[in-house]
Amino acid sequence: MIHQRGEVVMAVITRRAGEVVHEDGRHELEDPAVLEASPLFNADLAPIPVTQRRWGTYNYMALWVGISHCVPTWLLASGLVALGMSAWQALITIGLGNLIVLVPILLNSHAGTKYGIPFPVFARAPFGTTGANLAALLRALVACGWFGIQTWIGGQAIFVLVGSLAGGGWSDAAKLGSYQWTMWLSFAIFWAIEMVVILRGIDTLRRFESWAAPFVLVMALALLVWLWVKAGGAGPILSQPSKLGWGHRFWPVFFPSLMGMIAFWATLSLNIPDFSRFGRGQRQQIVGQAAGLPTTMTLFSLIAVLATSASVVVYGKAIWDPVQLTGHFSNPAVVLVALFSLAVATIATNVAANVVSPSYDFCNLLPKWMTFRRGAVVTGVIGILIQPWRLVTDPSLYIYTWLDFYGGMLGAIAGVLVADYWLYRRTRLDLAGLYRPDGPYAYRRGWNWRALTAAVVGMVLAVGGAWSAPGAGPFPHGGLIPFLQPLYNYSWIVGFGVGLVLHAGLSALFPHRERLGPPAEVIALP
Repeated sequence: MIHQRGEVVMAVITRRAGEVVHEDGRHELEDPAVLEASPLFNADLAPIPVTQRRWGTYNYMALWVGISHCVPTWLLASGLVALGMSAWQALITIGLGNLIVLVPILLNSHAGTKYGIPFPVFARAPFGTTGANLAALLRALVACGWFGIQTWIGGQAIFVLVGSLAGGGWSDAAKLGSYQWTMWLSFAIFWAIEMVVILRGIDTLRRFESWAAPFVLVMALALLVWLWVKAGGAGPILSQPSKLGWGHRFWPVFFPSLMGMIAFWATLSLNIPDFSRFGRGQRQQIVGQAAGLPTTMTLFSLIAVLATSASVVVYGKAIWDPVQLTGHFSNPAVVLVALFSLAVATIATNVAANVVSPSYDFCNLLPKWMTFRRGAVVTGVIGILIQPWRLVTDPSLYIYTWLDFYGGMLGAIAGVLVADYWLYRRTRLDLAGLYRPDGPYAYRRGWNWRALTAAVVGMVLAVGGAWSAPGAGPFPHGGLIPFLQPLYNYSWIVGFGVGLVLHAGLSALFPHRERLGPPAEVIALP
């Protein structure tokens, strides 16, 4: 008999798998202790007990509001406008991209809520107990890059904040490399603050997101209202026509940009089980995420466009970067509140989106040594070594190189996950078997060649034609593999589609005989 929130919940015990299955379809291990000796098991990777799954609809809405309302989201519209789009074309591109990526996010969320497992454990089903590390580490390294980018932005907020209060001695300090030493110090301080938040655990993150999300939204709206009052209206950017039109010049920019918008959350489309595993039920996570992601992401970009448009009238030029925008304020109290809001927004996004996942991913690599907290520290160190300040200097490099390239690679993995869980297994997993090195997901030496083949082929087709404009990126103008260059403009969709179709096809043609235990003995408990 299982008690949850004071109610008696009907459960069935499946003796073969050692699972307890609740009426709402959620599974948990009957006795996790029997798996503690397994090299694939540790406390951080273990399924969350049902009684500890406390996230409701508001928590998932707050999660997406918190991680969407950040400086990179604000800058998305500016990047698209810099590429020649009008403000309205940029907003349409952002909104459509988020509606598309919501689909794999919700599909992959299901397994987390049903079984209480994080992404690297979920990946063991299609890729194998060892092969899951390939998918997990690819995701982890991208998260480390994003962590570095966001931390650099948070450091900039501290740098501008202190400079507005302390004066030129701080802002014009001696340079170390390309930046003032005080900027490097601000970067280090912000990094340390993030580490403190995440090392306090996932419940601290849930509470932080719950108040940070509405706070940041209110502050952004307050900034917009203040600028509009000062400007006496919307300003010129909203009425500025597209430099590309809607014809043949627009579409070659639109599709790579759309892939970039999808890739912005392609990381979360993989590791969303890291959060959905804490859900009270499927309805809560579905409604919360569907209401939280596409609406708030587009709304925040709209606020960015409106505020930037007003800045043209107030300051005589378009200031897209909110950190630089707040630096133009003369009232120290206003600067303090604005930059504090930016810091809160950046911490909320960075810790949730870019530290939680790689921490679990690194745990999966060495479960008996690596803990969630150690994984967080590793993430923080790699985020510095990746030199994030180099990635945010050019919108073309940011969108076409960084977002599109990793988006295509992760899209292939997302396609494999969806095909395996929904088409091949019909959402049925052996929960205990995910933690047994000799279980049904061992395949051949821990690798499932079907998933590996589908993922690699999907990645090659998606990003093999990666190209850069002359002098604007690391790839040859004609593409790494020239005949694949046209596919790179659709990198995420190509990777996702090929990964899904190829894995489904190979699994159907060459089904794996899973080594399951004896027939299930099902007992209903009133």
